[in-house]
Amino acid sequence: MQVSRKLIAGLASLAVAGGGLAGSAALPGQSAEAKSSNRTNTSGIRMNQVQQIGSHNSYHRELNAAEQKVQQQLNPGVVDLFYSHASVPQQLEDQNIRTLEFDLFPDPAGGLYTYPLLRKLTGQGPLTDPALAQPGIKVMHVPDFDYNTNCRTFVLCLQQVKAWTDEHPDTAPISINLELKQSDPQVVAAGGVVAPPWDLTNLNSVDTEIRSVFSADDLITPDDVRKPGLTLEQSVLTKGWPTLRDARGKVMFYFDNGGPGAIRDLYRTDKPNLEGRAVFTRGPEGEPDAAITEANDPRGAGQAEIQRLVKKGYLVRSRSDEPMSTIRNQDYTRLGIALASGAQYVTTDFPVAGMAARYDSDFVAQLPEHAAVRCNPVTAPKKCRGAVSEER
Repeated sequence: MQVSRKLIAGLASLAVAGGGLAGSAALPGQSAEAKSSNRTNTSGIRMNQVQQIGSHNSYHRELNAAEQKVQQQLNPGVVDLFYSHASVPQQLEDQNIRTLEFDLFPDPAGGLYTYPLLRKLTGQGPLTDPALAQPGIKVMHVPDFDYNTNCRTFVLCLQQVKAWTDEHPDTAPISINLELKQSDPQVVAAGGVVAPPWDLTNLNSVDTEIRSVFSADDLITPDDVRKPGLTLEQSVLTKGWPTLRDARGKVMFYFDNGGPGAIRDLYRTDKPNLEGRAVFTRGPEGEPDAAITEANDPRGAGQAEIQRLVKKGYLVRSRSDEPMSTIRNQDYTRLGIALASGAQYVTTDFPVAGMAARYDSDFVAQLPEHAAVRCNPVTAPKKCRGAVSEER
């Protein structure tokens, strides 16, 4: 979310004064608790031949009432940030989430984000979590303005995932979308902190922190997918992705930041196929590193484009809703369209019943039968139908 221009003047003023098939998912009024006793075995089924529900901004927690009041004074559109997710382990265990998203900010010296501007403006002291004072990547939405989170550091978020997968070694692979972000310029202009740039040193720290938690056997990396003599793209398009059986209990990372640009170019320095890297990039179609991409709006021409990409062999992430416009407009058609598109990862802000009730809505985005994984409606082989078993 881009904070409005009204923010600069508002913050300055306050300082002076002292965010199945089409239509068969759980829609409003439809039960999401039925469990299927007939689930497809994973034998021979590949990662790109299934579909999973994920949480958008998986870390996100709302600010307290006093801070929300200030947020609304500065930017009425901030109501779109008034949603909160359960802890990461609860999402994996209770909500059948298999795709997560974390927004990352560098903090190589530590302590940069300990005293958010909104806390100063509302007469609160600094955050006391000792992990914030330590060097390392931090997780939040917008420093100073929308900073609350269910796991403040990247390593802590990863440790929570690792603990859960250790207890559930047969789970379908967990995909984690990483968005590398910077401070909002308008918040900085009002007195907020300046996040360090994502230079090569800070990009390397992403890999370092991932590998500090997960062993090589825990990860699905570009090197695991790429075949000798082929580019990464050629490998996934001609040889295919790993099978679910081989990928059980593992974790795969990809960057939200897409297309040509400084972050992708730096991360690929001397590594055109992401040799030795822990994270997949969003390389443009036809580039050596192209393997995973996004098409966040599946409506209109988006659905056909997603279907084209997944049929070709790419992994695609799309979104079934956006807070809070989906709820305000009572437009729940996007969920069915996203699922029918064949996007392997469909993310939502409302993965369980009740999350939208505060807005007088029963919207919830789930797979049919509240499955964690189901056969992909576009790419699955004929033998694959319905929910996919996570048991050996």
